[in-house]
Amino acid sequence: MTFIVENWYLILLAVVSGGLLLVPTLRGAGAGSLQPNDAVAKINREKALIVDVREPEEYVKGHITNAKNIPLSQLDERLPQVAKNKAVPVIVVCEKGARAVRAQQQAKKLGYEKAEALAGGMKAWREANLPVTKA
Repeated sequence: MTFIVENWYLILLAVVSGGLLLVPTLRGAGAGSLQPNDAVAKINREKALIVDVREPEEYVKGHITNAKNIPLSQLDERLPQVAKNKAVPVIVVCEKGARAVRAQQQAKKLGYEKAEALAGGMKAWREANLPVTKA
């Protein structure tokens, strides 16, 4: 007990630095890594496939041009049918980014190593004033 009392500042330093190490992890939870403008570049340069993992009701309200709608619950069965070439980059998008991160993980398990989640989802896409198509 004497050690703790005499070295309280070292213990405090260890707790604070440990907490600061967690901040980037917590901040990134529920958000993808691919920014909207980077996604546009990937679409134009690498012919990336856009997979919208929202439900059909959400998809028809507005989606990225040429995006394929595959709800997250159907991703394992339908992604191999839509994206036959696993070497092509796949950009997964949802409304805010959380479902897209899960879809990215599923796609990587299916062998799509270039799968990336759109950070902020359709919300960030709209905020960047990028085109949205309504079905």
